[in-house]
Amino acid sequence: MAVLYISLAIGLVSLVYAGFNTYRVLKQDAGTPKMKEIALAIQQGAMAYMNRQFKTIAIFAAILFAILSFALGVNVGISFFFGALFSAIAGYIGMNVSVRANVRTAAAARQSLSKALEVAFQGGSVNGLAVVGLSLVGVSGLFLFFSGIGIESSEIPHLLIGFGFGASLISLFARVGGGIFTKAADVGADLVGKVEAGIPEDDPRNPATIADNVGDNVGDCAGMGADLFETYAVTLIAAMILAVAEGFSMTFVYYPLALGAVAVITSIIGTNFIKTKKKTAIMAALYKGMAVTQVLSLIGFYIVTMIMIPKSANPMGLFLTTFVGAAVTILLILITEYYTATKYRPVKETAKASETGAGTNIIIGLAMGMESTLLPVLVIAAAIMASFAFGGLYGIAIAAVSMLSTTGMIIAMDSYGPITDNAGGIAEMSHLDEKVRKVTDALDAVGNTTKAVTKGYAIASAALAALVLFQDYNGALLQSGKRLIFDLTDYQVIVGLFIGGLIPFIFSSVTMRAVGRSAFSVVEEVRRQFREIKGIMQGKAKPDYKKCVDIVTRAALVEMIVPALIAVLSPILVGFILGPKALGGMLIGVIVSGLLLALSMSNGGATWDNAKKLIEDGHHGGKGSEAHKAAVVGDTVGDPYKDTSGPALNALIKVINTIALLIAPLIASWSLF
Repeated sequence: MAVLYISLAIGLVSLVYAGFNTYRVLKQDAGTPKMKEIALAIQQGAMAYMNRQFKTIAIFAAILFAILSFALGVNVGISFFFGALFSAIAGYIGMNVSVRANVRTAAAARQSLSKALEVAFQGGSVNGLAVVGLSLVGVSGLFLFFSGIGIESSEIPHLLIGFGFGASLISLFARVGGGIFTKAADVGADLVGKVEAGIPEDDPRNPATIADNVGDNVGDCAGMGADLFETYAVTLIAAMILAVAEGFSMTFVYYPLALGAVAVITSIIGTNFIKTKKKTAIMAALYKGMAVTQVLSLIGFYIVTMIMIPKSANPMGLFLTTFVGAAVTILLILITEYYTATKYRPVKETAKASETGAGTNIIIGLAMGMESTLLPVLVIAAAIMASFAFGGLYGIAIAAVSMLSTTGMIIAMDSYGPITDNAGGIAEMSHLDEKVRKVTDALDAVGNTTKAVTKGYAIASAALAALVLFQDYNGALLQSGKRLIFDLTDYQVIVGLFIGGLIPFIFSSVTMRAVGRSAFSVVEEVRRQFREIKGIMQGKAKPDYKKCVDIVTRAALVEMIVPALIAVLSPILVGFILGPKALGGMLIGVIVSGLLLALSMSNGGATWDNAKKLIEDGHHGGKGSEAHKAAVVGDTVGDPYKDTSGPALNALIKVINTIALLIAPLIASWSLF
């Protein structure tokens, strides 16, 4: 029980430190009046979108709260409420600080690169520390609350799955809505601005440029924050449920929380090691902070494991599973960097293909995305086998907890990306000195890589978390008196596998089309303003930025509803119509298909993006060349791949598995077939 109080306290420490970093960021100089004006437009657009999004989500959340409370009990409803609330708060806090850190990063770039890096990463760390802090506070706080009202400790983890579902719901809306917003604005801005008008990125003459900058925040800050908040919380809860299902003592139920608490402290320490004065060493500085966090975490994991786990239960085996989780994190980051960074073969080959047109650029980009699934899947497969050998099914869950334990640092690295991207845009639109733009460009170049590598991490962690949830689903059926064997010769399982494999493709189709429709509206609006507002191209008239922001806001809020319904209704329909065996097959189909598709889309999209940036750096003809035009087209295709459909598949996988776990007792003895 002491572990619960300690993890609660450390969660609060994380929130306090996030508040301290917020203070450090906000006290920095916000630059010239022009910089403040542009930054304010981004802030207002981002917060307006978030406010409208949460009002929409609140309707769905209220309906689901009532259904869950009626069908599964008010305690599950309470857990759901706090999961949704804390997830929303985490995303809101992170984005609120990010849209203020961007202009301060641009201002700091006038002093030095090291100062700009410090401000940008401190801003990103607020999001990361808020996510892990709120997760620990939510899970441990609810556990203590339910214990306090007399619920048996072994029953509490099953109630906490409501917390995970609440977080999953917000994650799904944040990922889908934010992804549609950011890519509709980005694609619309690029197609008219770069391709048709021939003006640079972040040019103030482009009416969609503010919407594009807003989108960076709602997609990569709020979206990633909600995504990994949910994965982090769900993984903790799934490991606790599995410990109960395996008949272990409460020590094993509390153990995942202890690991999470250790990693929060080490993440706070690691954030203070990210410093450099060299443009070529920015990524190395970020990796140094990550390495410090991982090494200190493993030391802490060893100490905690040896203290908590009795010798009769093989504590060294469990510690080795935490080592497996840490190794997976490092390997996936390195693999994703290989496929998305400008200095390696995949991006160079894609950029080279642009010399012969958009068609060859797209073909090679697709090929690289498909190829990029190989090594991550081999790593995940090896991790599953190794962690099972060290600790059985529970060992797999602990490896996933270990992998997710450094979420605070991972999200900080991800949120750093949109902050530096916005900083570059503000510097461009404010007409700052060229040397300032060189600093922000150097920071932004690394930010593109960090956004890509953290997406790969998020996708793989979602797959491992979903695998643990599947084991929990099987255990829930067993507890309900339904002992099932998922035999591949059973037609119900096969049908479920096919349906599960299909859903990620249908989901991606819906989200890709949503981006296309929304981008079309932006393109039409930008073209209209270029035609009707005289003097925009000469810089004598100001575009109507708010109109573009409003268009993508309304489009994102409408378009996110159908993908959400697909995720929520598909497990319910399959479970109640086809039965628990078919639903079990569906879960595995979704995990396997979703993992591969998400990796291919996210990595392929990032490869196209950085191939374009490699050309813009002067290779293959540079900006304005035919190769550059081809690369812009490839990047346009890749945008919804890497920032909408690919990342949203994380949420899809976990929402479906979480709902299956929730309804398992209800479908254990009831189906039409």
